[in-house]
Amino acid sequence: MTDTGARTDDANSRFGSGLERLNGGMAVPALLGAVLLAYFVVPFAVFFAQVGSVDVIGGLADPATQDAIRTSLVTAPISTAVATVFGVPLAYVLSRASFRGKRLLEAAVLLPLVLPPIVGGVMLLTVVGRYTPIGSTAAALGVPLTDSYAGVVLAQTFVAAPFLVVTVRAGFDDVDPRVEEAARTLGYGRLETVRLVSLPLARNAIAAGIVLTFVRALGEFGATMMVAYNPRTMPTRIDVLRIARGLEAIVPIALALLISTVVVVALVQALVGSVRRY
Repeated sequence: MTDTGARTDDANSRFGSGLERLNGGMAVPALLGAVLLAYFVVPFAVFFAQVGSVDVIGGLADPATQDAIRTSLVTAPISTAVATVFGVPLAYVLSRASFRGKRLLEAAVLLPLVLPPIVGGVMLLTVVGRYTPIGSTAAALGVPLTDSYAGVVLAQTFVAAPFLVVTVRAGFDDVDPRVEEAARTLGYGRLETVRLVSLPLARNAIAAGIVLTFVRALGEFGATMMVAYNPRTMPTRIDVLRIARGLEAIVPIALALLISTVVVVALVQALVGSVRRY
């Protein structure tokens, strides 16, 4: 059999397997899921159908738009890195430790998810605002925490980091504690066990958490608007363009925001791999 024939038979086999799964009780869930998926996709398709009538290159050549893109692409990775460095250990503690007040700690992690981002930004201002002890001290040292890159990172991290903690904790919960105990009996210390066993086994959840955190930071608007309306990020620039020039004016930067998100998701999947189900 030729290679082409073999590939055709393999494709037919996969297609037949897919039909078998749909006929085996998956048809209704697939149909319901397709409705929601269409609800996600159709607005994107309709919105970006306007790209042909909009000067995308000219819009992206606007210096203010370029500055906003640059700001987002600098601050979102920093916010994600901060969330990862502090969030992964917190997720591990929440997954493995039992202590008094744990429920309160879990609730604290979820609070930024419950609050409207604008309210979260107001709360941040009560801590890092220009006239607060922390904010005034930082400004005196030449590191203002509002209307600065630092302010953008603070706002993005506050809103996006809970996504990482919740996702990664679920990944650690799926790691069998007996595997860690086996590693400990082989002479590994706690940190070695986490590094060599727990983190690799939870890598898909960690990758998912990083992706969710990054895209949430990249698209963060409400808290950023309150803490650091300047320098502009892509979402705040979109708001300015919408008010000043209308919906069509936001197409170029919205397209840049979407492409940035897709590229990051693709890179993480290429480096870590997607979760496989057998």
